[in-house]
Amino acid sequence: MITENGIVTESNHSTVWIKTIRSAACEGCSSKDSCGENHHSKEMTLELKNTLGVQTGDQVVIGIETKPMIILSFLLYVFPILLLITGAVIGDRLGPILGMNNSICAMILGFSFFGAAFLFIRKTQTSLTQKEEFKPFLVRKKRHPDSGNCQVS
Repeated sequence: MITENGIVTESNHSTVWIKTIRSAACEGCSSKDSCGENHHSKEMTLELKNTLGVQTGDQVVIGIETKPMIILSFLLYVFPILLLITGAVIGDRLGPILGMNNSICAMILGFSFFGAAFLFIRKTQTSLTQKEEFKPFLVRKKRHPDSGNCQVS
């Protein structure tokens, strides 16, 4: 599970808005500019279900399961390349049958399949974002440190 710390900026009985700072894990992600509200800031605001009954000002840990992240990574990075290669191989085989140059036919079908992969991703994006397993969730409420036990000598 991937986790991140945040602070509740607004809450009601069913929904919380959590402000979090992008971590080093976010900096390595190619989708970092499409997360949260302010794309040029290190801060992000997420809207989540209030499953823990947290209130404004509470510090929380949010998480997302690893399996959906692997599925999304495959869909975004590997699937288009597989379709590109498949289209190129099919085009290479169809070239002589259609009376075309193998390379040109491979290029046309390869790029067509590559584009089709992104159309497929675009169409499935909405259905995936509606599934609970692909959404971040509240893991736990962080305890506030007890400042009364600190002693200065």
